[in-house]
Amino acid sequence: MTAIDHGEESVVIIGSGAGGGTLAYELTKRGIPVVVLEAGPYLRHDDYVNDEWAAFNQMAWLDPRTTSGSWRIAGDFPNLPAWTVKAVGGTTTHWSGATPRFKRHEFADRSSYGRIDGANLLDWPISLDEMEPYYDLAEIAMGSTHVHGRKPLPANNNYKVFANGAERIGYKHYSTGPYATNAEEYDGRPASIQDGFNFQGDKNKSKWSTLVREIPRAEETGLLDLRPESHVVQITHDASGRADAVLYLDAEGNLQRQAAALVSVAANTIETPRLLLMSASPMFPDGLANSSGQVGRNYMRHLTGSVFARFNDPVNMYRGETMAGVIADESGHNADRGFAGGYYFETISLGPAFLASFVEPGAWGRELTEILDAYANTAGLWIVGEDLPQETNRITLNTTVTDKHGLPVPNVHYDDHLNDVAMRAHAYGQAEKLYDAVGAVGSHRTPPYPSTHNLGTSRMSANPEDGVVDKWGRAHDVPNLFVSDGSVFTTSAAANPTLTIVALAIRQAEYIADQLKTGGI
Repeated sequence: MTAIDHGEESVVIIGSGAGGGTLAYELTKRGIPVVVLEAGPYLRHDDYVNDEWAAFNQMAWLDPRTTSGSWRIAGDFPNLPAWTVKAVGGTTTHWSGATPRFKRHEFADRSSYGRIDGANLLDWPISLDEMEPYYDLAEIAMGSTHVHGRKPLPANNNYKVFANGAERIGYKHYSTGPYATNAEEYDGRPASIQDGFNFQGDKNKSKWSTLVREIPRAEETGLLDLRPESHVVQITHDASGRADAVLYLDAEGNLQRQAAALVSVAANTIETPRLLLMSASPMFPDGLANSSGQVGRNYMRHLTGSVFARFNDPVNMYRGETMAGVIADESGHNADRGFAGGYYFETISLGPAFLASFVEPGAWGRELTEILDAYANTAGLWIVGEDLPQETNRITLNTTVTDKHGLPVPNVHYDDHLNDVAMRAHAYGQAEKLYDAVGAVGSHRTPPYPSTHNLGTSRMSANPEDGVVDKWGRAHDVPNLFVSDGSVFTTSAAANPTLTIVALAIRQAEYIADQLKTGGI
């Protein structure tokens, strides 16, 4: 790892997760020095502990946030609207590993679904055809199972219940992947040991993350200056409107300035718009790169919810991988179901502590103990579905609540669209049919957890007035400012987002390297 002078105009990346970590590696391997500013500590795999709440407190972004809107999260978890990570590797150190691709129509929601009241639908400025080569590269880098000759994960009991129920109700498209968790040794990572605990930290390193792959490889190039515990507070610009520096607080709370030739913001869908809004200036009074007024708007968090079913006999859902099963039959668009878009079912298991916390927040007495007493006999699945962008679902600065640095905290406002309500009801019903078909004696519809798929807020658009960045993630307003995380998503699609974030970052790195070489930036 190299040290880059604070006065040297460098490529500066803010965040080290799926987008930022991938971009850092892809640029350094092309010979481009990079400074990565990460707000959290540099925790290695050996630092993480296999204990749900202890690991959560090690890694979670626990800086204060506020919540508003009619979504249930505002009542259940008002201080934790999203479950993201504040550590090197970002939220790739806490993810399921699922890697489905977007479908063709999901890059063209406005054209596919037509006008839907209350939804701010827009087609992406890129297509599946443009993305397919980068999906290939991302899947190979991440080791996605079921593609490119990668061996599938073995079926655990939770999956066997899941797949048996799927078959009995007529589903055809179910399997143990694709997941970016190794079924066999691959790319220097060992095979899964089926330890039942790889959501947080993944001490075995069998699951892909930028912590295990991209960051170490970028360090090996000698061109990465990784600065953990560096909380960015502002991006500044020169008289022409080009980004010229990044201001950040170091581990001791001292204000530092890193000169910048190019800035990439990959701080996640909540912190990225927060930073752009805090970087307002006389030239950009509504926030940096916000002439459209779209910074912070169109926040999406995926339709989610879970169903946990109880059986007379043991399932032991906690054995094997936490998530190792996908049903794709409902993931297409079929308006006859009463909603636009689609959803996936994915296996999920929670440990007893998390199940008690999230299965029915606020429950007490017999309602809760009936669920917990049946833990060994329980199977579980998670619903992941497309939610629609709405301008009013947004991230704003809360000017009355500040963090420990005295900075305004982000407020996360979200209301379910009627399309979300209809899709979730359909998914709950289908999940119960699935479990009933294999003899469930009871089931529970779990409400959405704090958001782990955070999307939108700096969306791609062909026209500057419709969004924040262009098809390369380059800000319409600031020629050397890029956004490299899930906030660039124009729509959410039904698929888990990490594969697409990585594919976009690989594509963006090619573009940036070319533009730096030819003087286009």
